[in-house]
Amino acid sequence: MVDLKNYDFVRHNQEVKAVWDAYNAGRPIRVPMIIGTNSRYFIFNEDANPQNITFKQYMENPDTMFECQVIFNDWSRHHILCDQMMGLPQDGEFWNVGVDFQNFYEAAWFGCPVYYIEGNVPDTRPILDDNHKNMLFDKGIPDPFSGIMAKAREYYEYFQTKAEVYSYKGVKVRVGGVSGLGTDGPMTVACNLRGATEFCMDLVLDPEYAHELLYYITEATIQRIQAWRKYMGLDMYPDLWGFADDSISLLSCEMYKEFILPYHKRLCEALSAPHAVRSIHLCGDASRHFSLIKRELNVYEFDTGFPIDLAEVIRELGPKVRVNGGPHVEFLRTASPEEVRQEVRRIMESGVKSNKRFVLREANNLAPYTPVVNIAAMYEACKEYGKY
Repeated sequence: MVDLKNYDFVRHNQEVKAVWDAYNAGRPIRVPMIIGTNSRYFIFNEDANPQNITFKQYMENPDTMFECQVIFNDWSRHHILCDQMMGLPQDGEFWNVGVDFQNFYEAAWFGCPVYYIEGNVPDTRPILDDNHKNMLFDKGIPDPFSGIMAKAREYYEYFQTKAEVYSYKGVKVRVGGVSGLGTDGPMTVACNLRGATEFCMDLVLDPEYAHELLYYITEATIQRIQAWRKYMGLDMYPDLWGFADDSISLLSCEMYKEFILPYHKRLCEALSAPHAVRSIHLCGDASRHFSLIKRELNVYEFDTGFPIDLAEVIRELGPKVRVNGGPHVEFLRTASPEEVRQEVRRIMESGVKSNKRFVLREANNLAPYTPVVNIAAMYEACKEYGKY
């Protein structure tokens, strides 16, 4: 474990502010580094979760979800070195919590059964087998506040009430996002509902059905997000908006353009301002689609997974596009600190700094059991080799 007992958090936070201020002003002094974590990393980390809270306990009890997130937030701010504010929140900062149903909530909302896997995140099983392909069409679009989203509203309202009277280490809590405000994307959800193999076969053997399912998912997603934005008092057409669709890494450029791009356009038009600057998260190697996505969807931030050639992507996308990426998460989990340091050096010297918009991160989402000494090594190497 990294010993941060005597770490100068005040100085760290001043540097972090300077780094991000310079980056956002278009005059970066070095590459910023972020780390993507969620409850998966902390629940399977005995240092962050000494009570051994399980995902089932976390998901099915709002008090557990709320309090675990506060504790995880505190642990992160004292152990995970990156360009985030660290130490106890200061100057009006809060602990941040949100309703967290991981990546299974969309499929569950459509009716897929949820099951818990020992040592892993919860998941769902497909429901649209060949004998029930049209089941959802017959039922119609689900109510935005039905099923798991009814539970999400119950948790959200409970969190707001609890936050009014709850504090941890003298710091109050702010309730933020809710599972349901975003989307993992129409193709990814189609693969969850139908099965990835089955849906990919549909694209070839039954394209009319594939389009019908994608249209249904897209329109349902729009209705859900719009209803939740209205309920929470959020901007209905924000200037900044992002989404994901990891499963497009399975497609050729031609198939993406024919089958998925129209529904991505529909999402962007319905859920963001006409000239919004948009972002997209894409795991796997979907880089062959990036130029088209930038041009057709006005996407100027790509949050990448592994494997892609980051320097080549940055050259191709041009000077104004932000690209987030870095070492493979399994590499970070298993490598030595020195190996991590050398991998960061390799990335920094590959050409990723050419447009001054690169952000270093793990690729993608910190794996359970990743040693914090490796994260610290990544950060120190970023500060050394990421200078402009």
